[in-house]
Amino acid sequence: MAAKIKFFFEQSWLLLVASFAFGLLLALTNAAWQPRIQQNVIERFNRLAGALLDDAVDFEPATDEPLHITVNGRDEAVQVQRGLDADGRTVGWAFVCRGAGFADIIELVVAVDADFETMAGFRVLSSNETPGFGDKIEITPEENGFFQSQFKGAPVTELTLSRTGDPEQIDDEIVAITGATVTSQAVVNMLNAWLEPIRETLKAEGVLAQ
Repeated sequence: MAAKIKFFFEQSWLLLVASFAFGLLLALTNAAWQPRIQQNVIERFNRLAGALLDDAVDFEPATDEPLHITVNGRDEAVQVQRGLDADGRTVGWAFVCRGAGFADIIELVVAVDADFETMAGFRVLSSNETPGFGDKIEITPEENGFFQSQFKGAPVTELTLSRTGDPEQIDDEIVAITGATVTSQAVVNMLNAWLEPIRETLKAEGVLAQ
């Protein structure tokens, strides 16, 4: 038995050393790049949130620690950002919501007004939905994306999805993307599941007026 173990180490020591060295190199590389990766995430969030809250020139965390809310029976941590204008006044709130889409997890940057009563809209942070169909949720209003446009000015309330209707009418009824009903419903479900718990938790924390 001892001879077999000795033979194993004699034959595989180079592989073991190489594996250790490679693992150490990956760890050091990740540690070196992590601050830059985190900064890129922050910058992208600020860019997307800033596109939703026109008057916001800066964002700061609304609370010292992320809020913990219950979404579909599970605990989720969400860092709500306060959008500030040039005079330091709150012009809205922005945060990331996530949920299951047709193909994979969808992450949205969502913004609402200062009273948390009206949506400023959403932008897609990450998505792998079907090209030509589900990925139309990524088309912004500036690019004539009718789906995103329906959320700008919509009330923060229970939204419903419809296959037909007038997408230019801004209310609690959202018209689905043709051929991408599942993805459209996923966005509606996500907002219904996240917005109200965030609003109520901000009120409980004393950050948002009752």
